Amino acid sequence: MKKLVVLSGAGISAESGINTFRDSGGLWENHRIEDVATPEAWQKNPDLVLDFYNERRKQALSVEPNAAHYSLVELEKHFDVQIITQNVDNLHEKAGSKNVIHLHGELFKSQSTENPELVYDIASWELKKGDLCELGSQLRPHIVWFGEAVPMMDIAIDITEEADIFVVIGTSLAVYPAAGLVHYVSAGKPVYIIDPAKPDITFKKNMIFIQDKASTGMEKLKNELRITSDV
Repeated sequence: MKKLVVLSGAGISAESGINTFRDSGGLWENHRIEDVATPEAWQKNPDLVLDFYNERRKQALSVEPNAAHYSLVELEKHFDVQIITQNVDNLHEKAGSKNVIHLHGELFKSQSTENPELVYDIASWELKKGDLCELGSQLRPHIVWFGEAVPMMDIAIDITEEADIFVVIGTSLAVYPAAGLVHYVSAGKPVYIIDPAKPDITFKKNMIFIQDKASTGMEKLKNELRITSDV
């Protein structure tokens, strides 16, 4: 079975109703990124950071996967599908995708401030001041903030190098290091890019552009791959 590796970004979640800071003038739900998504923000005002991500969880609980998510699940019948996502929501998992790597962390998990390898599920939407890890340290959102290393990057590179088909959905390939994954696709392997706006990129790869939103773009991809949807 061929390995189909997907790099998904904010565009696939946007169709489910999850906004991104890039859609609102550099603000994320009326907050500057520097104030809610950096280690410095956590040190300066942890209450604001906790409240911000609590609201993101509330929003994520109110939305459902869209056709693009379900198309990826359908492709598992025909390919070994591995999803590498820049998104922190759980919509891929809610749709039923089995193999998902979150490069930038997971919204519904927390981590210890003393030992980041101690990670816990958040049962609902709220993470509060005084919620402690087993070492007695405050829990923080399990999010890779701006300025922090991306722990899952090496694993993502290994998976990308093994891809027979590489698909990019809903990302402009402007956010690094995730955008650099396309450089690790083996020569001669096809790279499909699904996005309404054709990214301004030039790589020495077999690139096929599908200029469409995620849901309809995935239907076109299935046609390209000669996949017939179940009736």
